[in-house]
Formats: sequence, structure tokens, C-alpha cells
Amino acid sequence: MESLIELDHEVFLWLNNLGNESWDWLWLLITDKWTAIPLYALLLFLIFKNFGWKSSLITVVFITLLITATDQLGNVFKDGFERLRPCRQEGIMEYARFVAVRCGSYGFFSAHAANSMGVAVFLSLLFKKHIPKIGFWLVAWALLVAYSRVYLGVHYPGDIIVGMLIGALLGFLFYKLHQWVQSQAFKKS
Repeated sequence: MESLIELDHEVFLWLNNLGNESWDWLWLLITDKWTAIPLYALLLFLIFKNFGWKSSLITVVFITLLITATDQLGNVFKDGFERLRPCRQEGIMEYARFVAVRCGSYGFFSAHAANSMGVAVFLSLLFKKHIPKIGFWLVAWALLVAYSRVYLGVHYPGDIIVGMLIGALLGFLFYKLHQWVQSQAFKKS
């Protein structure tokens, strides 16, 4: 386990130090939750356009529950593992570029990575018949958001990988549950 943690630290420092001040604004923009509003508005429009009101309202509830689940599970893990973020870890913070506006105490796992990957997987599965290529773009967005956390100095790559895996798993499970609820809601009596 020690060698895995050491590798995580080394990869973090390498990736984090690839950045430079001329690109910091972009990565701060990518990680900011408000930046994604146009994307989410477009996705909301596509949901309502392709699935109608009743189905879309159920879908929005599921997306909200998915984001809540990934976010709160992230908090449970952070409080349970108490793994310091790179910007708080002695021996790391002195060599890292800390670009983020703030830095919480614990970082395992990244809720940003889990949220974005969970929504990407859920919506990729939802749109697979209507807009098949959207999945590529949603996963690419989730990967950018995830990497931004390393770039900004607030998460180790391991935090990101675990967050993306948990997000993908929850996105898949919520999609399956969503499909079942949809089938029950629209069952002919």
C-alpha cells in the first residue's frame, strides 16, 4: 500500500507541475460548477425534446438523486479515510502548484470526478438510441473535470480514479433503476 501511495504522490506531482500560469484560468473555469450550466441546460433541453414531460421529470429526479448520492458518498469516504489533500500534505504541498481558490482538508475520493462521471454514464446510456455519439463527449467532459482537480492541486490521481469508478458504477445503477421506474410509470393498465 505504501508503494501505491508513493506512486500516487509522484504521478500527482508530475501531472500537477505540467501546468503553467497562462493556462490556470482555463482549468479554474473547467472545474467551476457554474461553467457547466450551459451544458446542463442543453442536456435538459435534449431530455425534454426526446422523452416528453412525464418521462423527463422522472429523469431529472434521478439525475438529482445521482448527484446527491455521489456527492454525499464522497463526503462519507473523505470523513472515513481522512486522506489529506495534496495542498495540505507536508512533503507534497511544497512541490505542487496550488491553483484552486480553496482547499478542503480531505480528498479521498473526488466528488467532482464522481459527479461528472456518474452523470456522463447515466446520460450516455439514456441517449444511446437517440444521440449515440453524445456519450463520447460527456465522458470527455467528465475526464476534463476530473483532471482539473489534479491540475489545481486539490486531488491525487488515485482520488480521481476511484471517484470516476464510483461515479460510473452509480451512474449505471441509477440508469437501471431509472429504466425500471420508467417501465412501471408507463405500464399499461
